[in-house]
Amino acid sequence: MSRLTVKDLTLAALIAAVYAALTVALPIPQYGEVQLRVAEAMTVLPFLFPVATPGLFVGCVIANLFSPYGLIDVAAGSAATLLACLMTRHMPNRWLASLPPVVCNAAIVGGVLAWSQTGPGPGFGAAYGWNALTVGVGELLACAVLGQLLLSALPRVSALRPFIPDNRLPQTR
Repeated sequence: MSRLTVKDLTLAALIAAVYAALTVALPIPQYGEVQLRVAEAMTVLPFLFPVATPGLFVGCVIANLFSPYGLIDVAAGSAATLLACLMTRHMPNRWLASLPPVVCNAAIVGGVLAWSQTGPGPGFGAAYGWNALTVGVGELLACAVLGQLLLSALPRVSALRPFIPDNRLPQTR
């Protein structure tokens, strides 16, 4: 991505606002070992919209400011989303676009949660395994179900098509 246009910045800001609002406002578990962060479905968006990456990162930073795990979640959790978005942009097809967010969040957020629960002690490995599994399952539900619905529906919105690179648009016959 070379230069960001006003339209690009507007789309990124809109994505950031929606991500943060969904995370902070929904009355479902958004933080902790069992979580279903619905906003994480949006982490597949960089597959269609490369400009979604900075928006998702900023939205995640804002949302994680409300985390009970403090600055480590702001830094590491937001880094997990950023890394996942950067990897998602390069996935060869939409079906694999869900993979980076699931793996990155399970590995990184699972570690943050385990560290906050046990510290560097002997229970860290078991806590890490459990937290990585539970965060990964929540992420899989968000990305593989809701995220795939987004990847299917958004290219049909004519106002969004100019933001999608031609090689990411569904082929019409």
